[in-house]
Amino acid sequence: MGRRVLREDGTMVDGGPTVPARRLGRELKRLRDVSAKTQVEVGKYVGTPSTTISKIENGDRNVPLPHLKLMLQLYEVDPAHAEYLTQLARQAKEPGWWADYRDVVPTWFTEYIGLESAASAVWTYEQEYVPGLLQTRAYTEAVTLAVSWTGPSESAEGFARVRVTRQKRLSGEAPMTLRAVLSEAVLRRQVGGAEVMREQLARLREAASRPNITVQVLPFSLGAHPGMTGPFTMLRFTERAMDVVFVEQRGGAVYLERPVDIDVHEATFERLCDLALSNDDTISLLTEIERGY
Repeated sequence: MGRRVLREDGTMVDGGPTVPARRLGRELKRLRDVSAKTQVEVGKYVGTPSTTISKIENGDRNVPLPHLKLMLQLYEVDPAHAEYLTQLARQAKEPGWWADYRDVVPTWFTEYIGLESAASAVWTYEQEYVPGLLQTRAYTEAVTLAVSWTGPSESAEGFARVRVTRQKRLSGEAPMTLRAVLSEAVLRRQVGGAEVMREQLARLREAASRPNITVQVLPFSLGAHPGMTGPFTMLRFTERAMDVVFVEQRGGAVYLERPVDIDVHEATFERLCDLALSNDDTISLLTEIERGY
């Protein structure tokens, strides 16, 4: 596991891996390694193909509780740890809040929403539009209507409702940390008209003033920079092994999970932060551009 491409017409098991499923899969792989068992041996013991064991360990398939019980017996897991892993298996089968929006949210994006909902931090670099976590409703609807897979206006409205729910992670008792680096083009590109842009820029200024949110702009005057190869988002977790890089494509997405890929994108993002305007200077630029609309 390390690079997964999910598309609307691709095979998705149980709607895509959830965070509990990924945690469970990683622990089952660790236990198998400690037990010096192969996936083939485990599959024979459980009564399922080795390819299914692989999918379970990768978080691509939920494990049936009877199969999990046999695996834990084979690995000689103590009762307390076995109960914890059983709870993870049950949680992995529970539908997330986004399940109610499957008629408007592309299948390949549901995994991202599930991961984002559990992440402790999101680091995002964007070249074309304001990141979803910072969008106003009007801006979201304008962007959603502009891309080919959205369909009629009611889809745009539904997607806007999804983003409102996602944004709740930025507030509350334990808010997510958000670091956003935006190309200046994001602020200059008029999406939805002048009024929509003024509201959106005001939202960015307000967000940048929160202690858990940092917004930085890469000015045109900077010239060439490491982010020119394309936008990306890093989902960070308290367990570093859970970190994921999300790269959106037309009609799909790539999820990068190898440590080397995480390290490269982490270093690139930190370099972009060093090159971008500070949070305070960004707020000043946002004010200036907002006055021009």
